[in-house]
Amino acid sequence: MAKKLRKRMSHKHTKRLKFYETQDSIFKYVAMSFTGIGIIVLGLLLFNVFSSGLSRIDWDFLTSFPSRRASSAGIFAAWTGTLWIMVLTTLIAFPIGVSAGIYMEEYNNKSKLSNIIEINISNLAGVPSIIYGLLGLEIFARAMGLGGSILTGALTLSLLILPIIIVSTRESLKTVPYSIREASYALGASKWQTIWAQVLPASLPGIVTGVILAISRAIGETAPLVVIGALTFVSFIPTSFTDEFTVLPIQIFNWVSRPQIEFTQNAAAAIIILLSITFIMNGIAVYLRYRWQKKVKW
Repeated sequence: MAKKLRKRMSHKHTKRLKFYETQDSIFKYVAMSFTGIGIIVLGLLLFNVFSSGLSRIDWDFLTSFPSRRASSAGIFAAWTGTLWIMVLTTLIAFPIGVSAGIYMEEYNNKSKLSNIIEINISNLAGVPSIIYGLLGLEIFARAMGLGGSILTGALTLSLLILPIIIVSTRESLKTVPYSIREASYALGASKWQTIWAQVLPASLPGIVTGVILAISRAIGETAPLVVIGALTFVSFIPTSFTDEFTVLPIQIFNWVSRPQIEFTQNAAAAIIILLSITFIMNGIAVYLRYRWQKKVKW
């Protein structure tokens, strides 16, 4: 009787294992199929963009201002405005975001208030970007009287990426083993000396990677900058952070809305430039992470 019971149980167990293996195989192939579809669609889109705009990219296109004639229009004002926004956003968001992440991870005591703040920061990372545009319009452009300046755009985009930087900083700090902190305390170092000399250097690859990826997202945003009043046609180069500006995504949006096919080709060329900037920044993030991870040993 016991033998029959064992055989039945082993038979049921074998059938259940086969059922789970079949489920795993089905899920694997379904996931591979959807991944393949996404890659194919992305490849077709990139092929369309590059085939339309690659021939349009030359020195004149990079150094010319926008024009009513597509053949003489360029992205000089747009990419210089993007550079201004990118640098100023980094200078604002990097110290604030990293400092907030360090405080919340290393100094903040667990309480109901801190839990509410942590939940809100995580939720803010998923808020639509146009909401930040409305916030920037009301606070920076109107209340502070900055108007549609580069500083308004940088402050608005800084708000957009601050939650991402704070979360990535905290996650990077969590990867540092607590034994490093204990060893530093045992040698007589204070908490700040331990964080500055031991924890931060060890977590820097993850922090810098998070910041660069956040900036990469910021330079591709259009909605917040449109809301705060960024211009669509700029025939000058910004010389200070109080000047009005335009950026590549807005210039692309302006050209795509034109009916002439030549402007569509200009938009495709500008998309290639914007993609190149994004890929370069992502490449720098991967390189820095790889290089610093080789140096950090624990």
